[in-house]
Parts: sequence; structure tokens; C-alpha cells
Amino acid sequence: MSFPRVTPEEAAALVEHGQTVGFSGFTPAGAAKLVPRALADRARAEHGAGRPFAVRVMTGASTGVLDDLLAEANAVSWRAPYQSSALLRKQINSGVVEFVDMHLSHVPQALLFGFFGTIDLAVVEATEITPDGRVYLTTSIGLSPTLLHCARRIVVEINRRHSPRLREMIDIAELPAPPHRLPIPILEPLARIGEPFVQVDPKKVVGIIEHHAPDGVHPFSDPDPASQAIADRVVDFLLDEVRMGRIPAEFLPLQAGVGNVANAVMARLGERTEIPTFVMFTEVFQDSLVALMEQGRLAGASSTALTLTEPLIQHVYDNFDFFGPRIVLRPQELSNNPGVIRRFGVITLNTALEVDIYGHANSTHVSGTQMMNGIGGSGDFTRNSYLSVFMCPSVAKGGRISSIVPMASHVDHNEHSVQVVVTDQGLADLRGLGPAERARRIIDACAHPAYRPYLRAYLDRARPGHIRHDLATCFDLHRNLLEHGQMLPDLDLGAFR
Repeated sequence: MSFPRVTPEEAAALVEHGQTVGFSGFTPAGAAKLVPRALADRARAEHGAGRPFAVRVMTGASTGVLDDLLAEANAVSWRAPYQSSALLRKQINSGVVEFVDMHLSHVPQALLFGFFGTIDLAVVEATEITPDGRVYLTTSIGLSPTLLHCARRIVVEINRRHSPRLREMIDIAELPAPPHRLPIPILEPLARIGEPFVQVDPKKVVGIIEHHAPDGVHPFSDPDPASQAIADRVVDFLLDEVRMGRIPAEFLPLQAGVGNVANAVMARLGERTEIPTFVMFTEVFQDSLVALMEQGRLAGASSTALTLTEPLIQHVYDNFDFFGPRIVLRPQELSNNPGVIRRFGVITLNTALEVDIYGHANSTHVSGTQMMNGIGGSGDFTRNSYLSVFMCPSVAKGGRISSIVPMASHVDHNEHSVQVVVTDQGLADLRGLGPAERARRIIDACAHPAYRPYLRAYLDRARPGHIRHDLATCFDLHRNLLEHGQMLPDLDLGAFR
């Protein structure tokens, strides 16, 4: 069958106030582009006429411009499961937008079984939709297969900017419902078990829109000295683990989070040829991995998103015969699947906002209350890893904030899951250590020297117990930050400049 061509405005008119819209996108890669803009314009028009208009928004992860556009128009009432928009973050923290923060591997099942109600409209980006309903997605898979399965109506944005050969990377397999699931037959990181498309009921497709808009992925800044120091410590540690036989000589698959620190680590891994050629089982394929793959340092990568800046995505398209067989793009239910992560023995490299002296990591909430982005996939990987590493600079905001604190103001990853903590000051291997030893190791190795006396004094006065804490003062650093603008009011910040 042929599908009706619609304008973005006509697609936006299908949505009513209070309905739930699912958009493709996992990072800006593969995110819907034209309909969100039209939906924002409609929200402004409705508000201008004195009528309420806001929608519930679900995507695979963050989406870049999509969230910004809708937030600027005050068009979002509810959001899940992850975001990275500064304006939307402000609306979440002020209570204007209800935000549901979730492990990304959990989202497809929760959606499929109706935990979030009805998906009234799914808007996904594709390179093609066939008359019988085969949808070939673009640079991310993420949640799109489940959104297409669950949505009452579908709009497909056909993006001619992307290479139709992307389907050669795509591997989509949808899991049967519990309790009838069999083991997932991904027996090596690049194994393909599914199809390069999502099959939908053609009758649900109410329109298609064609365009040539780029993903708009922003480049990361060059690594700062703290990121470089962290990268050196991580790579030295992994090399020592290989020498001691705790990592096999053939090495293990890696996962790396998004950001400057992770990019610095991956670049350093590429430079250190003592590290064997490796593969990645991760959720985002970033700029730094392109050169590693061409240099022969990265043999292949399984991901759910091809999050590349414009020059590099074009470079991949121009050299598809090389990159196509080496990259697999899967739904996030598979890219982040705990069972597969554990099977492969993935080494996980993620960042934290703060880590307390016992190894509890906070990756989501500043001072325990202000949401940054969300937990994303870090928990999927950390809890099920062979070796979990958390990284962060020892201080932030010119020394006003210590990333090592007595008690984490919010816990996303508890001490049972965090095995290694790395800052620019040093590395703390926590494996096999009890709480008292963990505390001393983290303070001595990871805290900035300016904060070590305070942290040691805190530990000395803490009430005895398996985990020692002084509940009267465990959040004094956070209170000082809120009241005085820095965690230690008397600390001379000149040394940090």
C-alpha cells in the first residue's frame, strides 16, 4: 500500500493535549526532527489562544534538539526515561515536568506491558518504509521497535541525508513475553540474530514526511588535564590486570559512557598498543571510536546508536565497506541486556557526579535533589559487569565541590556494584575490601589533598558500625555548598586556579 504524505503540521495536529508521543532517538542520533518542531509551534499557538497543551514524551534516551524545542514551548508534562536538555532539566527540577528516571534496558518491557499507558503516536526516523510495513531505521535503534509495536498511530520521517546502507549494521530482534523467553543467542559481540527492519502494520501508518536534516551531534571538547590523568590511570590499571591474569590475554569487551572523560579513556586505550585489540559491547558509538577502528585497535562494536558528528558520520558512509561489517546497531533491550553483558564479561567505564567514602556512586542528582540527566544505561552495565569502573574529577567548580564526600547525597550505584573508583588524584581498587578499608583507600587515593583532612576527621568521629557514619554531619559538605557556595567555606580556592 502507499502511505499518505503529510506535512509536519498535519502530523502535529494528530496529537491532543495530555496524550503520549513516542519519538525515535537515542542521543541526537536518529531522533525525530520535523514533527517535534511542529508540535512545539502548535503548543505555542494553543497557549496563545488560552488553551492548555502539553504532551507526555517517551524516547530511547536523550534526544538533543527535540527536548529543547518542546521544553522551550512548554509542551512537555511528563518525560521518560532520560534527557540532557538544560531547559527541560530546569523544568523537571522546578516540578513543572514529571520525570521518570529508569534503567534503559527496562524501558521496552515496561512500555510493552502497558506500565505507561497508551502510546497515542509514534514518530520515528527511517531511511525507508516499504508498502508492506518494513521500517528501516537510521542512526539509532533504541526504543523505536517497541514504540512502533505499541503505538496506535505512526508517522515516519524519511531522512534522505542518511545512507540506506545503514540497514547493513542493524540487527533487530524482539524478545517474546515472559515467562516464555529463551536465552538470547548473542554468542559474541558482533553476532546478528534478527532483521534489519521493524515490521509494522501498514494500517497504523498515518503519514510519511521526507527531509534531509542532520542529526546535529555536538563534538566533545578536548580532554582537560583531569580527564587525561583519569585516562592514564584507567589504562595503567587495565594493563596491570592483564599482566596479573585477572583480565584474559585476549582482553574483554568494553563499555564506555558518554562524555569527555570516556572519550579521553578510549583515545588513551588506542595509543597504548600493549592493550590488545578489543571490541566494544556498549550503547553509544562515539567519535573517538572511528579512528580506533581504522587504526585496527577496535575490532568491532555493538551499540544502539551511531552518535557521530557530521564529518565523521559522512566518513563512515563514504567508507561503508569497511565500517559496515564492524558495527552492529541493536534495540536497547539487547544492547543493554544484563544477561548478555554478564555473559561477555564486559568491563564498564562510567562517570559519576560524586562518590562517597564507601563507594556509593551518585550519577544523577546534584546535592541529592537536582536532576542532571538520569541514570541512563550505567546501571544496566555496572551491576552486571565483569569489572566496574567509575570515574570523576576529584573536584569541580574550581575546587568549590569535592567529588568524594562522606555520604552520597543520592545513590544510583551502591557499594556492592562499584569495584574501582578513579579520579585525577589516583585509583582505588575496592575489590575484597571491607567498609573501613574502602573508606581509607578512597580518601587516600581519590580525594583531592585539600579535602582529605576533612574526610579523615569525619571517619575518625563517625559512630562505630559496619559502616561508620556521623549522621549529624554526614551532609555538612552539601549544606555548606548550598549556604556558602563551596563545600569547605574556609578553603582557599587560589590553589585550584
